[in-house]
Amino acid sequence: MTPTTPHRPRVGLLTKEYPPEVYGGAGVHVAELARALAAAGDVDLEVHCFGGPRDDGMVARSYQPWEALGGERPELQALRTISQDLLMADGVGGVDLVHSHTWYANLAGHLAKLIHGVPHVVTTHSLEPLRPWKREQLGGGYELSSFCERTAIEAADAVVAVSHGMRDDVLAAYPAVDPARVSVIHNGVDPQAYRATGETDALHRHGISPDRPYAVFVGRITRQKGVVHLLDAAEHLPAGSQLVLCAGAPDTAQIAEEFRTRVAELERAAVEVVWIEQMLPREELVQVLSHARVFVCPSVYEPFGIVNLEAMACGLPVVASRVGGIPEIVVEGETGYLVELDAGSDALGAPRDPEHFAWALADRLGALLDDEPLARSLGEAGRRRVEERFSWTAIAAETAALYGRLLG
Repeated sequence: MTPTTPHRPRVGLLTKEYPPEVYGGAGVHVAELARALAAAGDVDLEVHCFGGPRDDGMVARSYQPWEALGGERPELQALRTISQDLLMADGVGGVDLVHSHTWYANLAGHLAKLIHGVPHVVTTHSLEPLRPWKREQLGGGYELSSFCERTAIEAADAVVAVSHGMRDDVLAAYPAVDPARVSVIHNGVDPQAYRATGETDALHRHGISPDRPYAVFVGRITRQKGVVHLLDAAEHLPAGSQLVLCAGAPDTAQIAEEFRTRVAELERAAVEVVWIEQMLPREELVQVLSHARVFVCPSVYEPFGIVNLEAMACGLPVVASRVGGIPEIVVEGETGYLVELDAGSDALGAPRDPEHFAWALADRLGALLDDEPLARSLGEAGRRRVEERFSWTAIAAETAALYGRLLG
């Protein structure tokens, strides 16, 4: 008798971001998870994403918003997202399971569950109730984004939290969710793609001196990432050092102007600020990380912080806020330093004492900028931690096992 070939489940991965249109950690996560799942061969994977057509065999279809929703009112951004979700929910017909990422695609996953009768997995990269500053960006659309996320998470067959801290946040924000449905599967990094290099052409191209110590920040210009507090800390960094800001994609025109004004004011500071107003291609980013003395992540809210893994993979120590999932990545005194953040009560998630927080950041950054052997030792420990605990191969295996449990 000829043995039958086991059925491989057909899985639809639903996302706003997918290469080359990636601007944050969630997009990196989806791209790497898709690659690792496809390489493992346990599922037939197809990606459904927002934006233009992709030259990528895993992308089954991409979706554009309804043209009738053109306009500049902030709530229209959320309505355009919902229009893409409606198209995506229809477009995934025939899959055995859908797996959505971020509120942008969560509604598509929920509707697909209802229409096609398939399980829905939600990966939570952040939570709208814990990002009240998004109202500054979305206006009334924040109520819509919150609705999309809440509806999907509360009805999902399984919820994946990217850290134990995130799992706690999910259960606190959405008490209707059964804790048994919430699993922790960490983010990861490809240690082969992110590793130290001796190349320096990108540094010279962007005005960074490889001969002077520098701290580096990588992220969007948003309240969540704490960039304003980092600029306050910059005034207290050692003379002769550099602060490299790989910062783009501002949430609003207001925070973009606030950031630009503050950078201009720092021209009188002892530290030299180098602002790269874009998200760098990976090859250039690896160069910038490889030659830095320390990486800084001053976020006021960070469910995981994949950029910290990327920096550690390149041999960098990390100075970061002790928030969210960051303490599951950065080990105090072993791979870097954690700075306490006592959150205030304002709607933007700012520290209760912003000046103290800025001083604490500057103190830890300055200690490493002034001590190359210490920075190197912490960075080597960080690289080892990445290799031992945060590979995408292991993460894909955990994710495929979750699919298997849902599909029986």
